[in-house]
Amino acid sequence: VQLQASGGGLVQAGGSLRLSCAASGRTFSNYGMGWFRQAPGKERELIAYINWSGGSTYYAGSVKGRFTISRDNAKNTVDLQMNSLKPEDTAVYYCAAASTFSVHMREYDNWGQGTEVTVSS
Repeated sequence: VQLQASGGGLVQAGGSLRLSCAASGRTFSNYGMGWFRQAPGKERELIAYINWSGGSTYYAGSVKGRFTISRDNAKNTVDLQMNSLKPEDTAVYYCAAASTFSVHMREYDNWGQGTEVTVSS
């Protein structure tokens, strides 16, 4: 499956953004989907994950309660709604596909190109 992320931009602290990841290929619904982010000088980290059906999700503690991951298998998309954004949310955000849940990058076979989010204070 090929992935393309979009929706990043510049937003003030407290604002919202919605990222979207579009997938091509007929096997999208076979994959769990994760959103990772990588801030300057830091390692890439998993912040949200949704299983193939959308029935199970995971959030990193840093975003729990502020971000919501969702997917539409009919449209081959997975979205990340980000509310109450903070300057520390500034990063490049990536969507990725995996056959099963993992917090480790190495378990994700397919990656989008990344979309940049900047949160100003």
